[in-house]
Amino acid sequence: MALAFEPGDDLIFQLESGYGLLRVLASEETGAGVVWHLLAYEELFADVESAEAALGDAARLTVRAPHLALTERALEKTPAARLGNRPVREEELTAYREWLARGGEPSERSALLLLGLR
Repeated sequence: MALAFEPGDDLIFQLESGYGLLRVLASEETGAGVVWHLLAYEELFADVESAEAALGDAARLTVRAPHLALTERALEKTPAARLGNRPVREEELTAYREWLARGGEPSERSALLLLGLR
């Protein structure tokens, strides 16, 4: 099942303790399938509306993980939905580019597991 996310998409996921935010930085087709590159924010919100409002001033959000590389299968295991789209800023791509330069490997674990969330 191909995921329909685009670079710049803001994604929301739900935990027992609230809603969290992820951001799609990039995706790339490889011989093994699509690799998704995400940024994760630290904050949790009581409801979807609060999360959406926080994205209105996203510069105030704290970055928990500047880059997560996931296989398509791993992103499918991450229960996230698209909230909207904003242009990806150049500074958001720093950790992604460093990962590329190192020849990093994508994870098969969901974003929530990589972040230590359940």
